[in-house]
Amino acid sequence: MTTRILGTRWGKAFAGCVLVGGMLLGVVNRARAELPYEGAPINYLTAKVDDPIARLNAKLKAGEAKLTYDEKQGGYLASLLKALAVPESSQVLVFSKTSFQRHKIGPRTPRALYFGDDMYIGWVQGGDVVEISAVEPRQGAVFYLLDQDPEGPPRFQRLTHDCLQCHSSGKTQEVPGHLVRSVYPDRSGQPMYNAGTFTTSHESPMNERWGGWYVTGTHGRQTHMGNVFVTDPDQPEQLDTAAGANVLDLSARFKTSRYLRPTSDIVALMVMEHQTQMHNLITAASYHARLALHYQQGINKALGKPNDELSASTQSRIRSPAEKLVKYMLFSGEPALAEPVVGSSSFTQDFQTKAIKDPLGRSLRDLDLTHRMFRYPCSYLIYSEAFDALPQPVLDVVYDRLLEVLSGQDQSPEFAHLSAQDRAAVLEILRATKKNLPPSWPRSSPISTRGARITKI
Repeated sequence: MTTRILGTRWGKAFAGCVLVGGMLLGVVNRARAELPYEGAPINYLTAKVDDPIARLNAKLKAGEAKLTYDEKQGGYLASLLKALAVPESSQVLVFSKTSFQRHKIGPRTPRALYFGDDMYIGWVQGGDVVEISAVEPRQGAVFYLLDQDPEGPPRFQRLTHDCLQCHSSGKTQEVPGHLVRSVYPDRSGQPMYNAGTFTTSHESPMNERWGGWYVTGTHGRQTHMGNVFVTDPDQPEQLDTAAGANVLDLSARFKTSRYLRPTSDIVALMVMEHQTQMHNLITAASYHARLALHYQQGINKALGKPNDELSASTQSRIRSPAEKLVKYMLFSGEPALAEPVVGSSSFTQDFQTKAIKDPLGRSLRDLDLTHRMFRYPCSYLIYSEAFDALPQPVLDVVYDRLLEVLSGQDQSPEFAHLSAQDRAAVLEILRATKKNLPPSWPRSSPISTRGARITKI
């Protein structure tokens, strides 16, 4: 099943997505059978959405906002980034043919990606559309296309089934989500799928990252898969990683003047990879809880039990993805950096300007980049709309577990990477900066989620 795309430009541009997505169609169907988000209470396909693109589109229709087409600035691209407050310095470049516009993508014409805390934007040279994935607080990833028609007026088209063929699988926590992949590319940018691929997050070792991507910045003697190609099809895993290390200038590889920035910043890549899976885990925790509570209410009604009674199995269905979220947001499993990483653009500074600081000037956006990515290892997306929109029973579990870990009560191996100083600092930062903490959270003893009650689904 595919979504009808309005207009010949979009229909032509999007036809390739069905072919790419077809390779994952079986996986997607199985995931949907396990997590039925098309029906109640999720209603992914029909529920009204309130994400940055939906808001911008409403403003455009009302004449309260304007997008300007500029051929030298990527059509609507530069204007769109400005309207969404997405920094140009977040630009990262991927040359592997892993997008539906793959016929326009290659080492000489990489695809540019830009991102903010709740937004991912893709642009291709000569492309008919700008690709967008927005984060909706309750629904997760919502996909749009913006037609690159200079005659306008600019309008966004929401997509569903076509994008979900690739963006809803085990790689995205079985929810509509975001995906960063590392591949073994040949010199045309075509992935050598027989060699396998890697789904990239902050848990990935550096030597498995960025195959099919350009990477600018320095990282010492650490190696990665970026900036190079497969030279022997019979041995695709034998990449010359040394040739792609510590690259600062891409101008000999393609015409960088055609892009908003000449860089594909290594720090931007690392941050983007963290937040894509963080978004997916937030959405998964929300979906699982809302489905579990929905089923529980039906059972309670049939058995004549109180509407807010939770069975042990329902509590387990809520707790399990919440626990997974807590481990990820505290950077459990993050490999240590062997040497410092330094970006090649202003992204490091631009990212930290959005910091919410405590009285000591500390922030969860403070980057370390010497031994690990962040100085205070707790995800800054704890401040996001999506996190705050989690069902209350999920928030109860997450805050409970956070306090157990950060207070030092939980000393399990999953959190051995957190020193006593790390735990204390994160706890103090959250107490000073995070709104709507549970009333009992500032106390030294952890709170309990026993007797949790059903709230609005």
